[in-house]
Amino acid sequence: QAELVESGGGSVQAGESLRLSCARSDAGDGNNCIAWFRQAPGQERRAVATLYLPTGDPTIFLDSVRGRFTISQDSAKNTVYLQMNNLRPDDTALYSCAAVRVIIARCYYGAESYKVWGQGTQVTVSS
Repeated sequence: QAELVESGGGSVQAGESLRLSCARSDAGDGNNCIAWFRQAPGQERRAVATLYLPTGDPTIFLDSVRGRFTISQDSAKNTVYLQMNNLRPDDTALYSCAAVRVIIARCYYGAESYKVWGQGTQVTVSS
């Protein structure tokens, strides 16, 4: 069964950067979309960004991270990254990656559509 393992979280000061990694145990698992979600305490889980793996097309969903976060992949390493720059305290959350196979070349927005999840990595940003 396909597995996802996140890493790269931590505690940083506002304005600093982190790069989260989502390593896929099996690149041949049939999943072709990877999404990053985040969930802050007391809030619902929200999609941050998705990547359609065959083409590398990214989509940023959160307006608050647009221009600061980028999603990319290293196919040779079976890893998807979320580069987070100029972090702010309101970026504090548990970040999780998820995978799914889509039929059309567009990744889903809703968490309920994703079948495989990692354990999450905590990001804490202090002011």
